[in-house]
Amino acid sequence: MLGYFGQMPKLVSWNVNGIRACFKNGFVEWIKKNPFDVIGLQEVRADKDQIPSEILNLEGYFSYWYPSQSKKGYSGVGILTRKEATQVFYGMGREEFDVEGRVIATEFDETVFLSVYFPNSQDKGARIRYKISFCDALVEFAEKLGKGGKSIVICGDFNIAHQPIDLARPDDNNESPGYLPEEREWMSQFLKQGWIDTFRHCHPTQKEAYSWWSARTRARERNIGWRIDYHAVDKASRERIKGAGIQDQVLGSDHCPVTVELSGKL
Repeated sequence: MLGYFGQMPKLVSWNVNGIRACFKNGFVEWIKKNPFDVIGLQEVRADKDQIPSEILNLEGYFSYWYPSQSKKGYSGVGILTRKEATQVFYGMGREEFDVEGRVIATEFDETVFLSVYFPNSQDKGARIRYKISFCDALVEFAEKLGKGGKSIVICGDFNIAHQPIDLARPDDNNESPGYLPEEREWMSQFLKQGWIDTFRHCHPTQKEAYSWWSARTRARERNIGWRIDYHAVDKASRERIKGAGIQDQVLGSDHCPVTVELSGKL
């Protein structure tokens, strides 16, 4: 793959569940072995001055960070990129969502890349209205960014397993956050609008392909997981999708990295 200096940019998304903890578990070494062109991070859980200098000063990368403004050590997103962004958007311009540090976007010559940490709907759907409102606001924001004809890539932890194939035990989780009818229906409508789940586009029937495992009950060891991390692209960019994958052998978080390759340039 040629990377950003040529064609076929390689993109990756990873909910690191705390950048400082992930750093101690080989985050920088993972990047050096996997020189992605753009890296979207979620649940960073640190202000910029708390992020290890080895990450802030990582050779060959520009970095952009948007922490939670409402609570220390909570939420937060970031982007590392080999190509400097022409413009960076910190939040969506909606205070009720931006205060939690859930959205950051980088604009390039041909592509807009968003790293997004979607809210958890919580037990008994305690936060489902907030989540659906966030989801709707995000789509509106992303579509505005793409009005100039650029490709839009929304990466991140959606906190939604869309279909039964996307989690190991669907029948046991009908009332679980992340698999509630309201959020699954939102995801269905999102895709009907033309947005493309790049992994399912490339692997429509692949089972046991998960990106998150509960830290309890040795779920990862037994691969009792959920696929809740995505790259979604706008319908006009369908032909740019050349590959997508899940790096389920990469440790360091309760999530693993998910990847996509696009034709053209950033």
